[in-house]
Amino acid sequence: MAKDFDPSGRMPDYFTNAGTSSFTQFLTHASPELLPGRRPLPPGLSADIAPHATTIVAIATAEGVVMGGDRRATMGNLIASRDIEKVHPADSYSLIGIAGTAGIGIELMRLFQVELEHYEKIEGTMLSTDGKANRLAGMVRGNLGAAMQGLAVVPLFAGYDLAPADPSKVGRIFSFDVAGGLYEETGYDAIGSGSLFAKSALKKKYRAGLSTDDAVRLAVEALYDAADDDTATGGPDLTRKIFPVVMSATANGTHRLTEAEVTAVAEAVVAGRMENPGG
Repeated sequence: MAKDFDPSGRMPDYFTNAGTSSFTQFLTHASPELLPGRRPLPPGLSADIAPHATTIVAIATAEGVVMGGDRRATMGNLIASRDIEKVHPADSYSLIGIAGTAGIGIELMRLFQVELEHYEKIEGTMLSTDGKANRLAGMVRGNLGAAMQGLAVVPLFAGYDLAPADPSKVGRIFSFDVAGGLYEETGYDAIGSGSLFAKSALKKKYRAGLSTDDAVRLAVEALYDAADDDTATGGPDLTRKIFPVVMSATANGTHRLTEAEVTAVAEAVVAGRMENPGG
């Protein structure tokens, strides 16, 4: 007889009792095998058998935050995908980007979206920005076992803070380590294999109080620099018309730049580099 099977057709108690506002915690009771970090893995390292997503950048602006991600996924020395999307809205006012094992990262991102939506439905209000970051840190920590076998996922979280301690800093950025360590960043950050080069570009050009439009241009330039020196990061593909995914989060909510908008920015960056390849 199946576990928790009730001949009367009633659902198990954890479906009908007053429950927790955490969907992840509910899932640990209902179907723990559905959580990314709770699945058994064969022994040994598995990093080379799964596509990996790379570089994500986030920039705080005067209006909120901007986040951009390249479109390449790699598997060893092969390009596994040229048009993967690594930047998504987490909820109405926040964004999440993923680097690391692509499949687990996409699943973690979707689970985080459900986690935030579930909290809103149960509590009738939205989690604070700090609360969202803490929830995500716990989910990353739950994947530690898989990370130790090479299937690591490291997200980048950013959002518009509806109740900031400092009204001049409405855009907030949080980074994580594979053990679920949570760190708030100042001004900008980048993750993934090209992050070293992306952060170097951001360090030179970032200024506090950037407009959203200026931050979009800076994000695309940083991703271009990352692709210039990191083979796992994909640069603007003018032939296939594949360009970075760029999103913003402001008081008006999250917004994804249209293909036409991103194309115009990317082509302007490429044209500028044709005139000055070194910067």
